[in-house]
Amino acid sequence: MAGKQTAPRLGSAQRAALRAVIFDLDGVLVSTDELHYQAWKRLADEEGIPFDREINQRLRGVSRMASLEIMLERAPRHYTAAQKQALAERKNATYRALLERLTPADILPGALALLHALRQQGVRLAVASSSKNCRFILQRIGLEDFFDAVVDGNDITRSKPDPEVFLLAAQRLGVRPEHCLVVEDAVAGVEAAHAGGMRAMGVGHAASEPRADLRAESLAQVTAEDILRVF
Repeated sequence: MAGKQTAPRLGSAQRAALRAVIFDLDGVLVSTDELHYQAWKRLADEEGIPFDREINQRLRGVSRMASLEIMLERAPRHYTAAQKQALAERKNATYRALLERLTPADILPGALALLHALRQQGVRLAVASSSKNCRFILQRIGLEDFFDAVVDGNDITRSKPDPEVFLLAAQRLGVRPEHCLVVEDAVAGVEAAHAGGMRAMGVGHAASEPRADLRAESLAQVTAEDILRVF
């Protein structure tokens, strides 16, 4: 998708009906934060680079290569582009091995009930994630065939807060952006949703984001009716 794609948000007099809900994956439907940390920590230790949970927090919602650059800020040596790519591949190999542990029991509280309730309301559903492991994770938790559309890091060239991932999901759903709500746990995701002309619900780490149109600590605290009332 060439060029930055944005669309204006609608005013109250122009409110559109909800047609689709687009879910981020990690931190919304399932949590792999600890697995990411373990994989980055192992790589950093092997390379002699200081890395802790505080640094790890800066990696939330950030692409793999951008995360690597953050980790390398304290590196005692310089890495070439080829060496950086090799490091990223090592981290991902460790992470994918850890993902093998995931099961449907790892779906976050309230997620399945909300998904089924929205489907019963005739709402189309998508997953839009910057993770290149998105489809593998969905397979591990038993949701690989559940959604009407899936967009992941293999499909996009720009990370959030650019709205590319959400706009592509809406396109694949056949739904205009103003009829979509995005569920996100990162502030950058809320920003991306609004930049794409969509409404946004902040959960988890984004539950206190004042720009979100709906906020909740977890999906267990939200009903399909709550989401429908946003429109």
